[in-house]
Amino acid sequence: MAISEKAKAYHEKMFPGYVSDFLRTDPELIERFDNFAFDEVVNHDDLDDKTRFMAILASLIGCQGIDEFRVMLPAAFHFGVSPIETKEIVYQAVAYLGIGRVFPFLKATNEILENLGVKLPLEGQATTTTENRLEGGIQAQVDIFGEGMREFYQSGNPETVHINHWLADNCFGDYYTRTGLDYKQREMITFCFLSAQGGCEPQLTAHAGANMRIGNDKAFLIKIVSQCLPYIGYPRSLNALTCINKACEMRKQND
Repeated sequence: MAISEKAKAYHEKMFPGYVSDFLRTDPELIERFDNFAFDEVVNHDDLDDKTRFMAILASLIGCQGIDEFRVMLPAAFHFGVSPIETKEIVYQAVAYLGIGRVFPFLKATNEILENLGVKLPLEGQATTTTENRLEGGIQAQVDIFGEGMREFYQSGNPETVHINHWLADNCFGDYYTRTGLDYKQREMITFCFLSAQGGCEPQLTAHAGANMRIGNDKAFLIKIVSQCLPYIGYPRSLNALTCINKACEMRKQND
């Protein structure tokens, strides 16, 4: 086996003392994957490990990689991702993938946390109530996308204006207003949800622009795509890069 020393060292940091049975059953694949994902990719840029693992967890939810999520979540804890941050990633995914696709990840997260001795439920992170969630959501949209979102919740076709209302009070008012993650982290994981699930290129372009607007610049987003590529593959990664470039062009035209 020609697994590099750097790949071996990173694997040991993720999974201390663990030897995968795939080394026995699929040695050629593991040699190439480990050398790529745990050496070439992680050493390509200066993205910090915690952000990398937050992005990987969000991308695995996006691409429905439940088995890999179960493997990578304990590893994420070794790199500083907290139980609260993990729960916030899973909770926010509900708005972008729906509970039908997030339910297995919520269940897996709870099982892993309890197996590690973490008492559930965790400390609450909600900052809004039923009465003020719309107001909070509108403000979050404005903070992230700009003042043009102030009246978005009541715009559009009368037959579907309720969807824009729900985007404000539910997607943003129920999730983005929570503590545990800041806006930059929330927009980063949303970018990962959308890029990993595919078929959401208009929304991905919009959120790439939102990321840039609040400080997650083009170089940062390219790092995120690069670090998630081993987990979501080339087609969706290339689509994400296209959306980043499109968002950059749109920002230049609006400047």
